Amino acid sequence: MDTITCFKDLAIIIIAAKLFGLGAKKLKAPQVAGQIVAGLLIGPSVLGLVGESEFLAGMAEIGVVLLMFSAGLETNLKELIKTGPVALCIACAGVAVPLFGGFLLYSCFYGFAPVGSEEFFSAVFTGTILTATSVSITVQTLRELGHLKGKLGTLITSSAIIDDVIGIIVLTFVIGFKDTETKPTEVIVKTLLFIVFALGVGALIYFLFKYLDKKFFHQRRIPIFGLALCFAMAYCADAFFGIADITGAYVAGIILCNLRDAEYIAGKMDISSYMLFGPVFFASIGLKTTLDGFTLNLLWFSLAFVVVGLITKIIGCGAVAKVFRYNVRDSLKVGVGMMTRGEVALIVAQKGLASGLVAPEMFTSVILLIIVSSIISPILLKLLFRGDKSADDPAPQSVEDHPDYDETEEVYAEV
Repeated sequence: MDTITCFKDLAIIIIAAKLFGLGAKKLKAPQVAGQIVAGLLIGPSVLGLVGESEFLAGMAEIGVVLLMFSAGLETNLKELIKTGPVALCIACAGVAVPLFGGFLLYSCFYGFAPVGSEEFFSAVFTGTILTATSVSITVQTLRELGHLKGKLGTLITSSAIIDDVIGIIVLTFVIGFKDTETKPTEVIVKTLLFIVFALGVGALIYFLFKYLDKKFFHQRRIPIFGLALCFAMAYCADAFFGIADITGAYVAGIILCNLRDAEYIAGKMDISSYMLFGPVFFASIGLKTTLDGFTLNLLWFSLAFVVVGLITKIIGCGAVAKVFRYNVRDSLKVGVGMMTRGEVALIVAQKGLASGLVAPEMFTSVILLIIVSSIISPILLKLLFRGDKSADDPAPQSVEDHPDYDETEEVYAEV
């Protein structure tokens, strides 16, 4: 892909995403829903103005990594620790119920196959695809609504992160039964090692940043070092431990969330995310949509796949939240917050395609689920949170008012 085409694609994506985002806002819907619709319209399925490319895929990946880093920075660590056991239970239900639902759906359409057969594993893998949760879309919605830092926002975010980790482990086990080269026990060991790595290295990094934050308070070198940490943790999680890069980015944010400059770092990250990487990521979801090879039977299966995918998350996660004495409305918020699908679902589907467990046509169903859940979930969350007082702390009025503010770097930056 040549450079000129990249510029053209970025210009179209940014303009379309912004216009449709503002349109969604006017309709009292979250802007992220409008950005996804924008990607669908300018993509190959409708107008064909922008196509998929490695460049845009890379930009979108940076976008979701930055989004998760910001989510970690804005996390209330005390609430995260407090809701940890509940989040684990919700995540387990968020994997188990969709897994069973997907298996049952495939079996109803294509027949109940004997255990150990090719069709049996295809049915199990269909359920495995439904286990994934797209935490990035929910995070952006909760931020727009002002509930990312609250108890429910923290619970949903941490549950979604754990959900994806468990989902990847389940994926490896399912593939492991068919592919002897994949070792499920190795994945579990690597996951545990990542937790140890995050706790040990995270503690050292936190004290290092605490020293730097004290010495260079509100200076731009702190966000720059934070961004480097974000990318480093994302790389380590994926390359060394087989964990999704977004999990590493989220952990990087958690490491720094108790710094005095946490909000300052988050503010600097939001500039790049809001201006460029965020719109590219959300529009890229729509760009992936294609209607090639679509048949009537596949249409009915895809519609059922979407319905089962949405309902099983609400039932599984919402029911567990109710067990832990959350009221019905808050339990619905948890269930709806967990039902979005995104990049992890695509990764799982791609793994299934590579291993021969799913047909290429299945991607149409997965993309449809991603689009529908990504649009419906933000709208439902806004309705459910309507009338609730914002749980997020207001941003500081002025950086310059802080007694330790050093304006030298700000003046230098303007020059």
